[in-house]
Amino acid sequence: MDARATILEYYDSLRHGAPLDTFVAEDRTADDAIVKFGISERLVGADNVQAGLRDQTASTSDWTVDSRDLRVTQRDSVAWFSDDVRLAWEEGDQHHEFDTRWSGTLERRDGDWSFVGLHVSVATEF
Repeated sequence: MDARATILEYYDSLRHGAPLDTFVAEDRTADDAIVKFGISERLVGADNVQAGLRDQTASTSDWTVDSRDLRVTQRDSVAWFSDDVRLAWEEGDQHHEFDTRWSGTLERRDGDWSFVGLHVSVATEF
């Protein structure tokens, strides 16, 4: 599987409430911490990112993930991407919906692509 396919599989897993933590690489050293910026969070370290994704999966449902402009550049062992994504989901009795911007970095480790950085922000008009 290439980096683009991994990103699309992540989106699909999000839509279906499947585990997301397995897409995140493990920290190799304390100075090599994986980072995820979400709409309202900043998680540092693979353990924290993975736990945050597990909590998100447990507390949300009915995801819409509408990728509108996925661009991926892949090299031998590193890839980076950007995308405009329409997101919607349910959390308890609340409905959330945003136009978001995604960017991130993946690294190939042991033949598999994993996120080493992920950034999601809310798009605003300029």
